Amino acid sequence: MRNLNEIMKIILIVVGKTVEEWLRKGIESYTERLVHFCQFETVTIPDLKNNRNMDIQTQKVREGESILKLLQPSDDVYLLDDKGLQMTSPEMAAWLEKRMSQSSKRLVFIIGGPYGFSPAVYERVPGRLSLSRMTFSHQMVRVIFVEQLYRAFTIIGNLPYHHE
Repeated sequence: MRNLNEIMKIILIVVGKTVEEWLRKGIESYTERLVHFCQFETVTIPDLKNNRNMDIQTQKVREGESILKLLQPSDDVYLLDDKGLQMTSPEMAAWLEKRMSQSSKRLVFIIGGPYGFSPAVYERVPGRLSLSRMTFSHQMVRVIFVEQLYRAFTIIGNLPYHHE
C-alpha cells in the first residue's frame, strides 16, 4: 500500500452534529475502514445558535458562510445534492479513481443542513452528486455516503465487499 502522505485527503463537511447514536456508530465504522485507502476527515460545522428565530434563507446563508470559509482555492469540491449526478456504485468507483488521478490533494464533499445550500455555495461549487432520487435526512446521508466511499475503494482495489 502507498504511503498515506501520498494519498489524497478526502474531507466530508457536514452541517450540524450527528444526533442519533446508531448513525454515529455507522459513520465511525466506515471511517475506520477508510484509513486503509485515504486520509479521511469529517469536519462538522456547529449548529447555528438561535436558528429557530431565523428564516430558512438566513439560515442557509449563515451555514454557507461557514462552509465557504473551510474551502481552499485548489480543492476539488462536490455538493451532495438531490439534483446532482447519479451513479451506480461501480460508476462512482470509476469517477473517484479519475478524480484521485486528476485532482488536487484535497477532495471535498459537502452535506448541507436540512434546507440545503445557499446561492453562494452553489456558485462556488458547481459539482454535485446525488446518492439517490429519494430524499434522506441530512444525517442519514452521512452514513450512506461514507459507506459508498468505502465501497468505491473496495471496487477500485478489487476487494470482496461489493457484489454485482
